This record gives sequence, structure tokens and C-alpha cells, in this order.
Amino acid sequence: MGYRHFASLLVAVALLSACSSKPKNDYDLNYDFSTLHSFTQLTPQPTDDPLSAQRIQVEINNQLTQKGFVENTQAPDFNVAYALLTQDKPKDSGLSIGLGTFGRSGGIGIGTSVGVPLGSDTAKIQTIQIDIVNPKTKALIWRGSDSYDFDAGGNEKAQDTAKAVSRILAQFPPKK
Repeated sequence: MGYRHFASLLVAVALLSACSSKPKNDYDLNYDFSTLHSFTQLTPQPTDDPLSAQRIQVEINNQLTQKGFVENTQAPDFNVAYALLTQDKPKDSGLSIGLGTFGRSGGIGIGTSVGVPLGSDTAKIQTIQIDIVNPKTKALIWRGSDSYDFDAGGNEKAQDTAKAVSRILAQFPPKK
């Protein structure tokens, strides 16, 4: 593979990876997360998607337990709260930009296309935000969030919800 082909491939991979979503988090830089051993979940806010809310609650318990934290409703080291937001997925503009090489001379071409969005209007985006709160001071000490697209419910949505919670809590506790 020539240098130009490799460079084109590298640019394409960089553009694709820039489009992918990663969970986000923020935390109190001065908090000692090594003191956390037990948790309890706070009562969630009412939502228009109670099935997803229940799945999130169960998955938070599963993920924290797998990390070695113990559920303790009497005297937890931290409280866990979450929020769930479901929105309509924005319509894709249909604008595409392509980059490629052609011919033996290694010329580079750039092209565009404009498409008409097809398909149903039912696609949704669900955003999950998980907060870790100090039970004594009620101060937020860690927050993580992630989003995913879905077209329908059922098993696929349940799996996507579990994966989103897992991606968020993979970043908790923060590494020094």
C-alpha cells in the first residue's frame, strides 16, 4: 500500500472516529474515591419511560456490585441518582462528503452528495445521566452520561440501555 493510500485511509478512520459517541464524566478533583465501599440508590424522578427507568436501576446495581461496591440502604458511603431523557432523533441532513484517491497518479478526489431522508419518524435518542452524591453533604462528587439511538423497544433497547449504563459506570470511580 502506497503512502497516499495509507494517508487516505488514516484520514477516513480519523473522520469516522470523530463521529462516534463516548460517555462523558466529571468529578470533584479533591474527593478521595478510595473511601467509597457501599451505596444506595435514591428514588428516581418520574419518567415517561418506566421500563427503561427500571432497567437503568437494575443495571446500576449490577455494575456497582460487579465493581465490589455493596448496597447498603442504612449507612451508604455514596448515593446514586439518575436521570433519563428521551428525545426525537434529529433528521439527518443527508449531506455526505467523500474523500478518496484514484488512478495511478494517486490523485485525490473530494465529492459531495445530498440525499432525501427516508424511513420512519420514530427514531429516538435516550440520554442517561448518573450522579454519585455524598450522603452527608448532599454534594455531587461524580457525574457521568451517555446517549444512544433506538427505533423500537424490546430486547434490543434493553441491551442498549444496559450497555449505556455499563459505559458510564466503567469510568467510576475515576482513576488518578
